[in-house]
Amino acid sequence: MAADLKQKPAETNNKNYKGFVAGVFSGIAKLSVGHPFDTVKVRLQTTDSTRFSGPLQCVVQTVRNEGVRGLYKGATPPLVGWMFMDSIMLGSLTVYRRLLAEHVFYRRLTPHSPSTPPNVRPEKEGPIAATSHAAAHLPSYGHGLAGVLAGCTVSFIAAPVEHVKARLQIQYSAKKTERLYSGPVDCLRKIYGAHGVRGIYKGLFSTLLFRSFFFFWWGSYDILSRLLRDRTNLSAPAINFWAGGLSAQVFWLTSYPSDVVKQRVMTDPMGGKLNDGTPRFRNWLQAAQAVYREGGAKGYWRGFLPCFLRAFPANAMALVAFEGVMRALP
Repeated sequence: MAADLKQKPAETNNKNYKGFVAGVFSGIAKLSVGHPFDTVKVRLQTTDSTRFSGPLQCVVQTVRNEGVRGLYKGATPPLVGWMFMDSIMLGSLTVYRRLLAEHVFYRRLTPHSPSTPPNVRPEKEGPIAATSHAAAHLPSYGHGLAGVLAGCTVSFIAAPVEHVKARLQIQYSAKKTERLYSGPVDCLRKIYGAHGVRGIYKGLFSTLLFRSFFFFWWGSYDILSRLLRDRTNLSAPAINFWAGGLSAQVFWLTSYPSDVVKQRVMTDPMGGKLNDGTPRFRNWLQAAQAVYREGGAKGYWRGFLPCFLRAFPANAMALVAFEGVMRALP
């Protein structure tokens, strides 16, 4: 039995591609479900209460005047971004799970070892297809650690993408001629011209800190998957759906304050040749202090409800797509 496990790493090395391919489908599913929420959020953020009294009225007026397609305006750039970022995140997560299982937790998770947890199960019995046979035996905190590593990896892609997206979203003028940036490419070009690569990566530390909370996302995803598998008769896709949605909400409950600070850092004027205003914060700590100074503890939770409501359906469907493709790929 131990010899069989030792042969697994060689077999799984050839299947590392699966996580990256499945991540593309996760990104598509996440955008398909989540983009209408984001459209409503941005429209509420960029107009006053005389136009929309709340989210429901915004949805009704958008569909009435523009059809359902109106909820998907501007979906192409984030579609490409989510496909790429989810491919990197979930592909690297799959690799890190396997590496941790083989090199960190391998000895103590060998079958018949006295320290083997009582709830280990072979991959084919569980809903998490994104693991090798050995990685399926990772403890929940092992999945959390893999999540942190995957979060750090994708941060180097996510930081500039989210930086540009944030700067475009705070352009409130309805007239394009009054906006500093005409679009994502123009935004990148101007920031790079004024501040170089360092300017494009403004907010990288904030992004790394925010994504360190992936520990709670992927750790809770494993815990919830095990509980649903052991205590219900749900199918694997149903378990992926509920565990994916609930674990995403665990993630946002723990990480949201750091996301608020990250947005402050990323939308802070950069000054210099960009001529967009005077910078307010020199570092992450100053931005965090400003949030508290302006809104107290509640300031760290501003805008939480729309984000929380979006988290479940978007990530539930993303995990269903990811795990489904993982099971389907040879």
